[in-house]
Amino acid sequence: MTQIDWEKEVDARKDDLLADLFELLKINSVKDMAHATEEFPMGPGPAKALQKFLELAERDGFRTKNLDNLAGHFEYGDEDLEAFGLLGHMDTVPVDDNWVTNPFVPVIKGEGAEAKLYARGASDDKGPSMAAYYAVKIIKELGLPISKKIRFIVGTDEESGWACMNHYMEHEEMPKYGFSPDAEFPIINGEKAIIGVKTTFPTLDGEGEYKLESFKAGMALNMVPAAATAVVTGDVAALEAPFNDFLSKNELKGSVKIEGDKGTFALEGVGVHAMDPTLGKNAGTFLAAFLNNYKFDASGANYLKVTADYYHLDHDGGPLGISYVHPVMGNVTTPANLFEYSPEGEKYVTLNVRYPDGITYQEIESKMNETLNPFGVKAEVEEGGHLEPHYLPGDDPMVRTLLDVYEQYTGEKGEEVSIGGGTYGRILEHGVAYGALFPWRESTMHQPNEYMYVDDILKSAAIYADAIYRLIK
Repeated sequence: MTQIDWEKEVDARKDDLLADLFELLKINSVKDMAHATEEFPMGPGPAKALQKFLELAERDGFRTKNLDNLAGHFEYGDEDLEAFGLLGHMDTVPVDDNWVTNPFVPVIKGEGAEAKLYARGASDDKGPSMAAYYAVKIIKELGLPISKKIRFIVGTDEESGWACMNHYMEHEEMPKYGFSPDAEFPIINGEKAIIGVKTTFPTLDGEGEYKLESFKAGMALNMVPAAATAVVTGDVAALEAPFNDFLSKNELKGSVKIEGDKGTFALEGVGVHAMDPTLGKNAGTFLAAFLNNYKFDASGANYLKVTADYYHLDHDGGPLGISYVHPVMGNVTTPANLFEYSPEGEKYVTLNVRYPDGITYQEIESKMNETLNPFGVKAEVEEGGHLEPHYLPGDDPMVRTLLDVYEQYTGEKGEEVSIGGGTYGRILEHGVAYGALFPWRESTMHQPNEYMYVDDILKSAAIYADAIYRLIK
């Protein structure tokens, strides 16, 4: 058989690929439990995006199945064949006010090799999913012989509790091996465990020069917060100049709104994906670190001190007594991502803890409670969503094939990588994550103004087509 020019095949379908991708990106598929119904269990948006994806598959002649608007799949190949799995997702993380474009009106800026597609979901995960979709579409349209069927599974709750995949596995058999186009090249064959640890604070008696009336930060557990707000009463005018100095010193932005003895302090950090909190600036912990310099009421002071002393600029769990490093999978990470404080109401900070093989969540919970007990703070691993560590050896034949394809198309050495992120690749007994972010590109996943280079989408589609076909022919 003549050697297939996969890049040429992708280029011939470039306009169609981008048109289909635009249709998906136009759908606001942020999880919306305020409007969830029996018909739309994650809210209308995620369900509509799933339906659109399956609609495209039906149009192109694939067998499709929708499982209650939570998850779905399409298949190609004889139904009796063993399945090769592809797993993507249509839900996205929330957006904030820092976008320079409408996050749900996709737009391409720049030309040629510099053309970037801006939209929420462009790189996580609608862009990569559409690249993988067209890879399968090309294999089908070329009528290539295959020995395995392809099952492309799509979820609607990847960014939070994975209710979609739990539901899918209750009703369908999951393929044993495959990959998820929802991470980075050259490959992700090791993934840390992920848990949410909620630290709850007590209500204490005692006044101070200032009173913490409220403290809020964070939009999602897997996002380092880009903004934080605190309402303080007392001689707040005396804090304005020091606050501005603090912002300047730490290269941050913020503002103070003073109304009599009440001041609203707003701080802008740098929000990033929680898988690598070192890349961001946690607005919640920075704001707490500033306020911790002053004498607050007992409850407020306790909340600010723990946050400043144990969570601020702490990325490896050291102050909490849970630091640990695995020789291949790396270290524990502990970003504090959700903050809520009310004098008479809830007081908590929830950490997104990611840890490698070699330590357990029970040990983490126990050690955190031991550390925080003097402050009356209780640490508890949240129910649901706990993901165990996952690792597929670098010498595994599938891993080697995927790395060989990557090397062919990039000229770069392909090496195994472990991350703190959690992808659908870990669901598969024999699974990995594979692309679509190239290592020389910056990651804008979970950030304002998310984008993906158009050329990268197209190159990923060619890599996926070649890799999939090598593994199923």
